[in-house]
Amino acid sequence: MLHAYVADYLKEEIAAEGLARNLPVFSDFLNMAALSDSEPVNFSTIARDCGVSSQTIKQYFQILEDTLLGRWLPSYRKRPKRRVSGAPKFYFSDVGVVNVLARRGVLQPGSELFGKALENWCYHELHTYNQYQERFAQLSFWRLAGGTEVDFIVNDMEIAIEVKAVSRISGHHLKGLRSIINDHPLIKRRIMVCIEDKTRKTNDSIEIIPATVFVKNLWEGELF
Repeated sequence: MLHAYVADYLKEEIAAEGLARNLPVFSDFLNMAALSDSEPVNFSTIARDCGVSSQTIKQYFQILEDTLLGRWLPSYRKRPKRRVSGAPKFYFSDVGVVNVLARRGVLQPGSELFGKALENWCYHELHTYNQYQERFAQLSFWRLAGGTEVDFIVNDMEIAIEVKAVSRISGHHLKGLRSIINDHPLIKRRIMVCIEDKTRKTNDSIEIIPATVFVKNLWEGELF
């Protein structure tokens, strides 16, 4: 069914509407974009791999956004004390479509690809809740130039959310959430979404929440 959806998208949305002049190149772009899902987008790298210009790749991403196949997540850049990344992330609107385009196959719990899929799912839930409930919260991510990152920031450092697809959170998983408070000490909540069995809190007040509990709390209005 997912393969048929991707094929229909290329045939009906792109080819029929004449949105992309070179359909084979756009098809290659879809595969490359899927591999970049949940990562800061490097237009130049994708352009080089597809054999087109960076401007063409930007236009292709605009097509994905216009046809509701994905959306951008900007970098949080207010009041930086250290150098932060400015490149935005792109999230496809359905993680199943990403799996087909990226040819991931079966995702094994604990793997890197499983973690990326869980992050995509969490972003989809955050965005959908924000839209349906008309919260109008600003969503972004925080990333230092060295790579230290927090996946999602709600509003102006109201909540910081990191996603790790592991069954036991340890100190190195909390590096981003512990680093961000050095630059933004007034942040209200720091949350680690994972696949542990129970909710708990660290000594420095980081909330560790199972993914199922996180999404339940989200839709019950307990997060923002």
